[in-house]
Amino acid sequence: MAVLRNQPWLFGEVASDATVWRTFDVIDAATLDRLRDARSAATGRLLAQLDDPGPVVIDVDASLFEIHSEHKEGATPHFKGGFGFHPMFAFGEPAGLPLAGRLRPGRAGSGDGDDHLTVIDDAIAALPDGWQRGHRLGDQPGLVQRQVLVRADTAGYSHTVIGGLAARNCLFSTPMPTGDRFDGEIHQLRYDQWQPALAADGTVRRGAQVAEIAVVPDWMPEGTRVIVRRERPHPGAPLKLWDHNGWRHQVIVTNQAGDAVELERRHRQHAQVENRIKQLTDIGDAHFPFTRLAANAAWLETMLTAALLLAATRSLLLDDELAQAEPRRLRHTLLSSPARLIRRARQRWLKLPDSWPWTDQLLAAYRRLTLLTAATA
Repeated sequence: MAVLRNQPWLFGEVASDATVWRTFDVIDAATLDRLRDARSAATGRLLAQLDDPGPVVIDVDASLFEIHSEHKEGATPHFKGGFGFHPMFAFGEPAGLPLAGRLRPGRAGSGDGDDHLTVIDDAIAALPDGWQRGHRLGDQPGLVQRQVLVRADTAGYSHTVIGGLAARNCLFSTPMPTGDRFDGEIHQLRYDQWQPALAADGTVRRGAQVAEIAVVPDWMPEGTRVIVRRERPHPGAPLKLWDHNGWRHQVIVTNQAGDAVELERRHRQHAQVENRIKQLTDIGDAHFPFTRLAANAAWLETMLTAALLLAATRSLLLDDELAQAEPRRLRHTLLSSPARLIRRARQRWLKLPDSWPWTDQLLAAYRRLTLLTAATA
């Protein structure tokens, strides 16, 4: 706000800090719902512009935010011995779209199934209407127009989450703890049943193999599959209880159809959600500046909105390495570009210096934006 306020000839009148503070302080639940609706509409327009968005993938994860004040409503001690908030997020692929986020107290559990389903419902509601059909609670499977895959870490392995996803006609992919029963099944696999695992880019990953076992937990929905990955741990890594013969085993459960090797590779891409959360904290103040919980929840929604704008910028306007750049680099290269605003022939012109290394990329982004705006109109 200070940067905008210091350039009134470019951005016009900008609200004072006190006005911004009061605005966040009076935001209520109804206003938050309208803000989520606005972001949902923008998400739909963005997805409509992508050439082939492909299947909808929702990555769910929670992250701890440390708070250095005991006077913030909802900030509590957490399981790692710190103090703060424990919000839960849902990001959508492609493009890493910030679909939903809920601010929770620090003591909130990572494996809270009801919180998982609340955020998943928010994420589904953020998709275009045609993408939501069949995935609202109570919808019939025949209404599904586009499959939705929800990926989670071990916190998502519960009767509540997996049963809730099945009730919403969603595909799921989540790790499963290993026990005696499944450990025995894994060690009965023959050598020829193991296939080479794939890296994220589709190439063969050295020292890793994938297999599928027939035993499925009794309470799992029909069509659930159990896929095992084994890999040699890196030198010095301690072996765990269910690691045998120098192999480390990881098990996932999923109700997707297709090749087990490809499904295991697709699940490991869930790890990128941690980088999405890291980028989100870089966009906004991760310490949450307000005392009231509702105001900080509104701050979180503003962070998600800003992240959506950056995701749209990267997806629609940029190419090369800037299309994958993190917020900090975009601020340095594009958002803080030096320029002069001049008036000529009763028009205002923004003059960009030829010496700035990213002037060409910024001009190309403006041209794409002009074409995109004209096409939309």
